[in-house]
Amino acid sequence: MELFEKGTPVKICAPMVRYSKLAFRNLVRLYDCDLAFSPMILADSFYQSQKARDIEFTTNEGDKPLIVQLAANKAEFFSGSAELVSKYCNGVDLNCGCPQRWAWKEGIGACLINNPEFVSDVVKQTKAKISDPNFSVSVKIRIHKDISRTVDLCRQIEAAGASFITVHGRTKDQKGEPVNIEAIKIIKESVNIPVVANGDIKTLKHVNDTVAATGVDGVMAARGMLENPAMYAGFDTTPDKCVADWIRISLGTGTPFLCFHHHLIYMCEKRTSRADRRIFNSLSSTAAVLDYIRNVWEIQL
Repeated sequence: MELFEKGTPVKICAPMVRYSKLAFRNLVRLYDCDLAFSPMILADSFYQSQKARDIEFTTNEGDKPLIVQLAANKAEFFSGSAELVSKYCNGVDLNCGCPQRWAWKEGIGACLINNPEFVSDVVKQTKAKISDPNFSVSVKIRIHKDISRTVDLCRQIEAAGASFITVHGRTKDQKGEPVNIEAIKIIKESVNIPVVANGDIKTLKHVNDTVAATGVDGVMAARGMLENPAMYAGFDTTPDKCVADWIRISLGTGTPFLCFHHHLIYMCEKRTSRADRRIFNSLSSTAAVLDYIRNVWEIQL
């Protein structure tokens, strides 16, 4: 991707189920986010069902650059879905990082790091199906306990023609443990395509420290972006303007109330007391939320 040729680390908003949807992607781009991912989409249903496509993927003119992330256990479902979205995004990404048990049972997500031949085939088939040389085909992975296996996987992904690799620096069984920075560094030094670091990126300092420690070409944040969508712009907590921008954008794109409210709960967690959060979290209508923000938080909307 051209983004990786600018010489500065690419700042990316991670794929997040229920959260990295259109309105949030539009928001984070106002605050120095260079690239946004869609939530993970199941390629089998997306490829076979118009209803699934209508539900799972929405975009607009401002939703660029965009990577659509797909989970697949058959290469034809992934490549076929990639072809369907290719006119509306800048690339697709194969999820090889989801650690949840249901994903393992379906043969998708993190279990695929143990099947490099399949991952390589997905990349090859997709590159062959889409003629645009600028269309990105990437892979997001977790690491093995034996990092040499992950290096071998990444080299095979590179040989298949992948545009870049995102590495979440934990194994499939890890959750709260510290990210393995050394493993990410080793992977970066072992391949020639761009590598993105993922995990525990919650401030701009984390971005800079991770790049300095690993030499990666980009960083990807999830929870940090939920708590502070203006993180990449250097804000320590969500600024008032970002809250107001979220309200404007989300209401303008028809975001359902639960999603609208939950994002605000995440964004304002650090700026409010426990008692305040209890009240705000119990609000059950858009009107009540807007009144609370105006009258209690004194944010101009």
